[in-house]
Amino acid sequence: MAYRANRGARPRRQIPLVAVPSFFTLMNLLCGFGAIIQIHEGRFDQAGWLIVFAGFFDALDGMMARLTNASSMFGVELDSLSDIVSFGVAPAFLVYIFGLQQFGLLGLIVSALPALCGAVRLARFNLSVDTQGDKPEYFSGLPIPIQAAAIVALILNIKDVTWLNQFSFSSISLLIPIVAVLAGLMVSTIPFDALPKPTLRYIRLHPYKFGACAIGLLLTIFLQQVGLLISILVYILAGLTNAAVRVGRAIMNTPTESPIQNNEYP
Repeated sequence: MAYRANRGARPRRQIPLVAVPSFFTLMNLLCGFGAIIQIHEGRFDQAGWLIVFAGFFDALDGMMARLTNASSMFGVELDSLSDIVSFGVAPAFLVYIFGLQQFGLLGLIVSALPALCGAVRLARFNLSVDTQGDKPEYFSGLPIPIQAAAIVALILNIKDVTWLNQFSFSSISLLIPIVAVLAGLMVSTIPFDALPKPTLRYIRLHPYKFGACAIGLLLTIFLQQVGLLISILVYILAGLTNAAVRVGRAIMNTPTESPIQNNEYP
């Protein structure tokens, strides 16, 4: 009674605003953990969609952080810890159990690449993040949720690894180069578009980006795994195409100096 009387005299603490985006971040982590459980029990479809739902919560936590102005380094670190489970460990375990465990050590190493490269990708991002600044319009390297969604979309559309192995080279599964390329794109410096902001100002400035994101979302809702695969392929190919165009323009615009201009005579 004395404790309650003493406690009642104190003003009640308000729930901090950072708890709002952190709730969605923890839901992301919960989906990732659930996906690992489903993989262990052999239910790949359920595991794949749980990873997709984790990506949905990952998008929501950033949106809520901006709406409530509750961005903080705590939220950034918690988000990265959740992402490495949901989009690194869970997809790595999924691709290993689905089709790469039969390749022994090679399959184990390749399966670990989404988790290993994803950790590097997140650590590099955390070093450059600005919690007080605007969200960047481009990411350096393939975002880890997109890499996870690509693996999930591939497995959801295949559902039988023996069908995929019909198109494999020699005795090496086609999954091995696909997973290796996706992991390599994460640690590359190729710019990929960030998720559009749901604001009128952003829609006016970037109508095509927002429209493409809306179309991808609708395709995923109505066509499910087929729509997800189409959306992810278009996103990755668009980033690679833009990077190739930039490199081509840089090469074409590079000035070539002649020996006479440098006052160097043979």
